[in-house]
Amino acid sequence: MSSRRKLWHILGPVIIAGALLAGGLVIPWHYGPLSQSTVNRAAVSMSPDVFLGERIKRQAVSEGYVPFMGSSELSRMDPLHPSVLATKYKRNYRPLLMGAPGTQSLTQFLSSQTLLAHKAPSKVVFIVSPQWFTPKGQQASAFDYYYSPLDTIVWLQHAHNTAANRYAAQRILSMPSGKNGGVIADALLRIAAGQKLTTNQRRLLAIRRQILTNEDALFSRFQLRNNLPRIDKAAKQLPAHDNVQELTQRANELGKAGTRGNELGIDSHFFRERLGHGQLGRLRGSQSGYDYRQSPEYSDLELVLNQFAEHNTQVLFVIPPVNGRWARYTGLSQSMMQQTVAKIKYQLSSQGFNHVLDLSRDGDEQYFMQDTIHLGWRGWLAVDGAVKPFLEQKQVEPQYNIQNRFLTKTWQQTLSPTGVGVNGRQ
Repeated sequence: MSSRRKLWHILGPVIIAGALLAGGLVIPWHYGPLSQSTVNRAAVSMSPDVFLGERIKRQAVSEGYVPFMGSSELSRMDPLHPSVLATKYKRNYRPLLMGAPGTQSLTQFLSSQTLLAHKAPSKVVFIVSPQWFTPKGQQASAFDYYYSPLDTIVWLQHAHNTAANRYAAQRILSMPSGKNGGVIADALLRIAAGQKLTTNQRRLLAIRRQILTNEDALFSRFQLRNNLPRIDKAAKQLPAHDNVQELTQRANELGKAGTRGNELGIDSHFFRERLGHGQLGRLRGSQSGYDYRQSPEYSDLELVLNQFAEHNTQVLFVIPPVNGRWARYTGLSQSMMQQTVAKIKYQLSSQGFNHVLDLSRDGDEQYFMQDTIHLGWRGWLAVDGAVKPFLEQKQVEPQYNIQNRFLTKTWQQTLSPTGVGVNGRQ
């Protein structure tokens, strides 16, 4: 047998199998719905495959799950967490947790593309943290970790020449994953320049989307974190009835038990692991120079607002506080924080986003924070006081008034809305 034939006998089956697999991924598949247990597990898993994919998000929203968008605070699943309360008391809504440490407005903007491309949710809860608004905004490493080519392609296929789309393309291209996307990067360059995609680009993007869609359908449900036992365990610690007074008493009990042994009034385990062993002393005054008033994050947030307005989605925005004792210890300026919050709220209210729960002044309330910057027992209960009526009751149809000026560097660098005139002009 010739060496060529021997080589084919060795490599031929591998080549044929690879070709069949590649061909199979390009062909559109028809797949049935996921099991209810899979959707329930996915909704609280906070797994990247849910956040970056399409199939699970689409089915969850079609079944009435409500997206709760944010970042690391969603992973603090104490008994007063929104998912626990909804499970325990069989609320008429269930949260779909969309976020993780490092997910900010630009990542949420992209992640919402596959969600909005089908049946857009009528309501969303969006937790916007002042800590996102750093001078450089979204960290490139975090963006790259959660970057979804599938979501980006879906957006590109629908992107017209608008100020928001040009800005979005430029921002994605400023990230390493945006520059290294082959046909995606080429398409981003055209959108950033205000040009239409070429016929060949659309064809290649359609092929790539089909491959990614099939991969998502194949693999997304197999890599889900199972947080349901945590939810069930937490639910058992709640009173039998959905009563504010009883829940407040329970929150106080849990908060008292959970914060023993440290001067900051935060979770004891967090304190030992993150601030113990002499680490706390090195952090005194460490945040005195922090400033969140000037940031590209304001324009990234505007991309999210554009998307919500386009689909007429009703949104409850939640602005969490910083632990008051922690802020004083690290020197974090409260006047700067309030100017940051005022700027965020101005951007929202100026465009018709009127459902805003501002908790930024509640950082000194006992048992409100679980740790330095994340909501805890009383904090989640305060969130529930706004979330429950917002989701369970019919709301007035929003009248959005999107303004491109919030996409500009001028707005990003404006220190506070006190410098904005009554007509909204700078």
